[in-house]
Amino acid sequence: MDFALNDDQRAIQDMASGFSAERLAPYSAEWDEKKHFPVDVLREAAGLGFAGIYVQDDVGGSGLTRLDASIIFEALSYGDVPTAAYLTIHNMASWMIDRFGSNDLRQRYLPRLTTMELIASYCLTEPGSGSDAANMRTTARLDGDHYVLNGGKAFISGGGVSDVYVVMARTGGDGAKGVSAFVVEKGTPGLSFGANERKMGWNAQPTAQVNFDDCRVPVANRIGQEGEGFRFAMMGLDGGRLNIASCSLGGAAFALDTAKAYLETRKQFGKPLKDFQALQFKLADMATELEAARLMVRRAAHALDNKDPQATKLCAMAKRFATDAGFQVANDALQLHGGYGYLQDYPLERIVRDLRVHQILEGTNEIMRVIIAREMFRQ
Repeated sequence: MDFALNDDQRAIQDMASGFSAERLAPYSAEWDEKKHFPVDVLREAAGLGFAGIYVQDDVGGSGLTRLDASIIFEALSYGDVPTAAYLTIHNMASWMIDRFGSNDLRQRYLPRLTTMELIASYCLTEPGSGSDAANMRTTARLDGDHYVLNGGKAFISGGGVSDVYVVMARTGGDGAKGVSAFVVEKGTPGLSFGANERKMGWNAQPTAQVNFDDCRVPVANRIGQEGEGFRFAMMGLDGGRLNIASCSLGGAAFALDTAKAYLETRKQFGKPLKDFQALQFKLADMATELEAARLMVRRAAHALDNKDPQATKLCAMAKRFATDAGFQVANDALQLHGGYGYLQDYPLERIVRDLRVHQILEGTNEIMRVIIAREMFRQ
């Protein structure tokens, strides 16, 4: 087992890190303060292949692996967590069309999604069904050569701004087997959006409710067959959990490096903070937790790439561990800064706010424990 990155992976990492340092990090605080969604910068990232990382190359994708994606998202989130996280959502929506959509659907949308001429959102969660996603109430009724969608989705990143929405809706009976997946374009009559949510973090991307009121969607925009949507969604979430865990790694790595630099320069009681053993131990524990989390994420990515039967369990483990560890590292970094860490003049309070939601989305960390236990007994 080789834990080192190969030459191609190091080149990918260097490219993503360079872009992050030049185009994300210098603007992160401003985007957060002004709640600015940097679409132009996202399209620059798409120009490097970061908008279709594991989409096939015949429609403009990069054709890379889940491990490659983890390396990219960790590097990007070192510069700005919300922007990197939005790219993970766009990639998940594009992957679902590429993996399960008809060739017509792929050719109609993916060449423009991989350049981010079109921006995509992923619509699963509803106001009344978050963790219990299979209990969704949004319906899609077949009417001739269209489906008529009614209902609403909650907490949708890109809601109101994105051009394309990958939507899960009920075409059959209760439960997971009654759910199908659709591509819905912005501007479709009956599609509307709520106000931009006021959030603790992730301010550099919009979040809104997405509503359907007799919204007519062509049958040709269904992804796969009727009743397959929930299975597609769960398969997408295996990768989505790795992606958001990778964003936690990047944000936490930035927090750790910031704390280390602060301990080296800040003096109290006549000597640098780095000379106090209690603070050395804290920094050592932070670094150890971060390294352990990175290993878990890359192990799970390898499993997903190789269709390991334990991949779902390993992805849930990695998401649970890495997002908990990432938030704790950031919070400890803030604590090491004392009162300065609480000020917006320093970046730590922003990192803490941005990383907190990673313990909730893509399945709460409590649901990750449910999945892990279920997979243990099933296997």
